[in-house]
Amino acid sequence: MQRIDLNGDVGESFGAYTIGHDTALLRHVTSANVACGLHGGDPSVMRQTVRLAVAGGVVLGAHPGFPDLQGFGRREITLSAQEVEDLVAYQIGALAGVAAAEEARLHHVKPHGALYNMAARDRGVADAVARAVVAVDATLVLYGLSGSCLVEAGEAVGLRTAAEVFADRAYETDGSLVSRDQPGAVIDNPKTLVERAVRLVQEGSVTARGGDVVALRRDTICLHGDTPGAGQLAAQLRSGLEAAGIRVLPIGIGD
Repeated sequence: MQRIDLNGDVGESFGAYTIGHDTALLRHVTSANVACGLHGGDPSVMRQTVRLAVAGGVVLGAHPGFPDLQGFGRREITLSAQEVEDLVAYQIGALAGVAAAEEARLHHVKPHGALYNMAARDRGVADAVARAVVAVDATLVLYGLSGSCLVEAGEAVGLRTAAEVFADRAYETDGSLVSRDQPGAVIDNPKTLVERAVRLVQEGSVTARGGDVVALRRDTICLHGDTPGAGQLAAQLRSGLEAAGIRVLPIGIGD
């Protein structure tokens, strides 16, 4: 029987600002990517999110991003390789401490936004992220865009990696994601989303916006927490995957 992990980006609210649909999303995903306080999140939100995930049996991952609240971590920032490594290590450590306070531990790391996209195409950035992960905890799984530099960098330092595909994002013919500023970049139609996800798992392919069929390794599917109706979409996505005979489990659980 085929299997897939279903991950969601959560814990991105901060202060008086609520972002995303965490409570609803965490009822259906198997892995939670928790913001670590720089692109989103704050200490209290981090702890609340960890507590909610643990209560639901959802594995925890650090979701480090650039220090850019105004841009939600989706604007590129030029940093040295050492600065990227330090930035990622700092955020993993912060969430690991919060998790320990709730008698839990981290399972994985998935960069956020612009940092994720830069690590996908730039091997120098990818290597810095991978070095940070392995230095903090070499047992963590590194999530990265399928076919990307980040997956290659993780494997090069001996990390277990998870090739990530997206149910709610359109693809270019080279396997990269269509930029969010382009029409049709975000997919929020439930029927389309579920059909794409099932095809990704069963066939390992997706139709890019130019019409070409792109082959992708797939270990985990992401649904963004700030996608409109994310909670309901997550419920429909999980139900659709299971109805197709696909087991929805975290990476490394039940291997």
